[in-house]
Amino acid sequence: MNRGRGKPRRTPDAPAAVGQRIELALERLTHDGRGIGRWQGRTVFVEGGLPGEQVTARVVRARSKLIEARLERLLQASAERREPACRHTELCGGCSLQHMPRQTQLQIKQQALAQQLQHFAGLQPQQWMPPLIGPEYGYRQRTRLSMRWDVQARRLVVGYRQRASSELVEVSQCPILTPVLESLLQELPEVLQQLEARAGLGHVELIGGACPGMLVRHLQPLPPADTQRLLALAARHDMACYLQSDAESVSRISDGGGSPAYLLPDQQLEFRFAAGDFTQVNAGINQQMVNQALAWLAVQPGERVLDLFCGVGNFALPLAQAGALVTGVEGSAEMVERATGNASLNGLENVHFFQADLSNSLETDWLQAGFQAALLDPPRDGAAELVATLARNGLQRILYVSCNPATLARDAGILAAAGYRLVQLGIMDMFPQTAHVEAMALFVSGKDKR
Repeated sequence: MNRGRGKPRRTPDAPAAVGQRIELALERLTHDGRGIGRWQGRTVFVEGGLPGEQVTARVVRARSKLIEARLERLLQASAERREPACRHTELCGGCSLQHMPRQTQLQIKQQALAQQLQHFAGLQPQQWMPPLIGPEYGYRQRTRLSMRWDVQARRLVVGYRQRASSELVEVSQCPILTPVLESLLQELPEVLQQLEARAGLGHVELIGGACPGMLVRHLQPLPPADTQRLLALAARHDMACYLQSDAESVSRISDGGGSPAYLLPDQQLEFRFAAGDFTQVNAGINQQMVNQALAWLAVQPGERVLDLFCGVGNFALPLAQAGALVTGVEGSAEMVERATGNASLNGLENVHFFQADLSNSLETDWLQAGFQAALLDPPRDGAAELVATLARNGLQRILYVSCNPATLARDAGILAAAGYRLVQLGIMDMFPQTAHVEAMALFVSGKDKR
């Protein structure tokens, strides 16, 4: 018999119970945008709160000196508070900063980066550069929707993961999506609900860019009638349609449109990719990012440049177009093939691509070819061994594009210890309305006088 059913659960040595409501005033923000206040001598982080607010919050985690809570009621709102554009913001785990002004979002992202640099490396840049910014909404050109078959209700649930839960938030609206993708999203759940094989669906990926498309992952064969419904939906939105029956194979079932592709208009470059490949989700910021990389590296014709984690050639091709002799390296053989094809598509012969395991130190013969500069855009776990290898090889300039301030700070410390100066640093608001921080950092060898 559960005598405590329905009562808040206490954790050992906790000053408050999980589920308890507490009232407090908020004074400042954390690096990820939560409000900070004090309650009974303990520090409280309140998700959804802003400085200057008096709130009632529900405890979600409690330790002896720290409480984490979620805003439940505003007793006194900040003058800065904004009404979220998305009606799902209370449950969805995606856009947690919609309640605060854009300038505040940018400030906490830069502060988060500065704090990590100081904490891990004791560094600050010689110059903070202005942030790269674009539209606050309507920017995202890729998304993945999860699906779950509700056995009891005999219906398909389509949506995003709830905040701090494995449950789904059903959505038919997502204001951060590009208009073409949000238009599809408004109709998508109803069409999926009509499929005979709806209980065996996995996820749907929506892909924007020059040739938009949707990819449907299915765990059992689709009958012809289901295929026709998906084709009709794609046709109504002028999209390609792809089916994926396992983790590897993707087949296209529609005739309209071209291959998935995106453009860099400033360079007049086209990049083709396969459904499921990694590409940047924010086209406007990606263009600004490429332009900034070119300006900061300032390559001269004939300079040898290394592009690590090169993907489909997003940086390598513009660098080659600027006259550099570029070597791109990627861990995936398929991505190397795609990048090579994109170089050919754009008529660039001074760029070559190789496959290599970039989790290792990359001590290879071709790395000894006398590179003057390197650009790297690693995953969230960073590239500690790689930056150490680059430093040992005496490259003059290293441009580091980061999606994780903590690993950027760690790797910056490695470069600083090897004699490199952090000359320029700036955030890139690739994901407005979220606490996600992207940054670009330029390191210059102490021997280089620039």
